[in-house]
Amino acid sequence: MNQEEYLKAFLNKGEVPIDDCASERALRNFTIGRKNWMTINTVRGAQASAIIYSITETARANNLNVYYYIKHLLTELPRLINKNGNIEQPVPEPLMPWSKTLPADCCSKHRN
Repeated sequence: MNQEEYLKAFLNKGEVPIDDCASERALRNFTIGRKNWMTINTVRGAQASAIIYSITETARANNLNVYYYIKHLLTELPRLINKNGNIEQPVPEPLMPWSKTLPADCCSKHRN
């Protein structure tokens, strides 16, 4: 009973969702991946996994088709490698998920 005010917050504030389905959907890929992480037994492997999850979830948050966005990155990033084998920092704006210059197939609202 002492939490009634907080449980009814969505009645008075329109921006408060009635449920937490959106957050549960966002966490689903993360929780499903736990079994896959059993094979990540090094720090570098964990860092690589974190980078991939960050890229894919940012693409989803920007309503991109994740498959085509990753394909685009894997095509374009090798072209940015310098003679030392590094990619110049920061990554150019046209490759960012919010860029207006991404190919049309990346920008479809369909999510993978």
